[in-house]
Amino acid sequence: MSDVKIDKVLVSIIGRALKAITGEMSVSMEKSTRSPILCEAKDFVTGLYDAEGRMLEQTENLPILSFSLSPVCRHIAAAFKGDVHPGDVFFHNDVFTFGNQNNDVAAFKPIFHRERLVAWAATKGHQADIGGAVRGGYNPNATEVWQEALRIPAVKVYDRGKLRKDVWDLIFANIRLPIVMEDMRAEIGSCTVGERRLLELIDKYGLDVFEAHKEHLFEATAKMMEAEIRSIPSGTYHGEAQVYFDGKTPGSRYTIRVEITVADERIRFDYSATDPQTDGFVNGTYTSSASATILTFLQMVNPNIPHNDGMLRPIEIVIPEGTILNASYPAATTFGNHLCPPNADAIIRALAPAIPERVTAGWNQLLCSLSTGQDPRRRGSYVDILFMGLKGGSGALSGCDGYDHIGMIDASGGVLDQDYEMFEQQTPHRLISHEYLADSGGAGEFRGGLGVETVYQVGADDTQIVAFGDGDVEPAFGLFGGRPGTLNFIELRYPDGRVRRAASKDLVRGVPRGTVYVQQAGGGGGYGDPRRRPAETVREEVRNEVVSLVAARALYGVALDPETLEIDEQETARLRGR
Repeated sequence: MSDVKIDKVLVSIIGRALKAITGEMSVSMEKSTRSPILCEAKDFVTGLYDAEGRMLEQTENLPILSFSLSPVCRHIAAAFKGDVHPGDVFFHNDVFTFGNQNNDVAAFKPIFHRERLVAWAATKGHQADIGGAVRGGYNPNATEVWQEALRIPAVKVYDRGKLRKDVWDLIFANIRLPIVMEDMRAEIGSCTVGERRLLELIDKYGLDVFEAHKEHLFEATAKMMEAEIRSIPSGTYHGEAQVYFDGKTPGSRYTIRVEITVADERIRFDYSATDPQTDGFVNGTYTSSASATILTFLQMVNPNIPHNDGMLRPIEIVIPEGTILNASYPAATTFGNHLCPPNADAIIRALAPAIPERVTAGWNQLLCSLSTGQDPRRRGSYVDILFMGLKGGSGALSGCDGYDHIGMIDASGGVLDQDYEMFEQQTPHRLISHEYLADSGGAGEFRGGLGVETVYQVGADDTQIVAFGDGDVEPAFGLFGGRPGTLNFIELRYPDGRVRRAASKDLVRGVPRGTVYVQQAGGGGGYGDPRRRPAETVREEVRNEVVSLVAARALYGVALDPETLEIDEQETARLRGR
């Protein structure tokens, strides 16, 4: 391999080819899965890894999952050393051996070229159920992992191409919904697509050429990341963010603290001062927290950096075990993915003074809900995560308004996460409205992204609704004079007139048919002084009902005629002068 002459054009071609392969794996998943969590919201990731488990490339439909596959791949390669064969398939979700969340179950397939292990294909997706005490996998009352899910440590479900039916049956006997078994078959199929395409690529150029150019791709990517880090002033920066309510103790509050050290071509994220883990539902794993750190930092650097092992080499992440971001066994950790937004807030606050033009204001914190029960039309079980309602707005940045309705940094985004008609087919509920929420985006020279309001009517008796998230205490923060966004809430309006405001970590049982579910997902924070925003832009937003007349005057200093919406130039000048 050392005698292979490196062709820099071929390095680029191989890098793009790897990206195309993981993209095809992603399309395979989207078109062959049945759960809306996967085929609509695309709550999955597809990737390729070399024989050692190093990341070759990924398609990151849900970024918080993305950087959890390589550590697990290394773990499987070590645990099954000497017992990995062509045709093998492994399943894994265990959060205490590098998994990120119990519901996120991965399939791994080794790739052999002429009897030599050369790579792995992997797909990980959020499954509609994973056993445990609560259908759907989110149990806000959990205090230990066994109350949350079936743990699947690295286990071989296919051995040399033959199904291990006893292992398969053991796993799926502990999972409520048959759709999960079907979707895991789709994951295996996605891995097979990756295997097929990677072998075609290796056959085209030869294994020695592929291996040599792969190593050069890693090195070139590391240099790209080092150049980005050099552009940040060297120094040590500190940031904090709050996590509210652990699901067990009302009023509980925890602090995420990060110390970021930039020294020449390396960056270190140290969470040693973060608060200890909770004894409730709200904890993270090292993998989910490190993924959150990486994906947040990637927003601040060149978006064209390839996502492979080289990208990670200049980055060091320290998260001591026993903290809320890296809970010790056997803690409950299903909420861990949703600690990404406050983790991101801490990083943004730390780096804002150093790179103000490359950070955003705060993003709306996640507040999500999951409904489950029996659909009377089909007399069968269903599980639905209300993706259309959970997002909220992203924070604004220098030169650009925030993205409307994308919300949490750890997700794919926007209005198209859940089709309205499919929602009504997959659940017994009836959607009443889903619309942008006026005045929800934080005011600023650049406005925070808008949040949304979602309303539906519950269509079955004895429905169970699980709420999990944050952002009902502290809104998304503004930067450099920008104003905060708005708060989240979930409200249940019962047929008998009672109204219940769900807690941010809540399990509501026995919700009757006819109950109206109302959710508001807040907007992102604004960036810069709102009175520097062009008055004509504010006027157009009032015309489009994005900003109210009251907010235009009070927050932006723009006076409009309530009938014609013409700008009162004299009054506006007076307001803005003040």
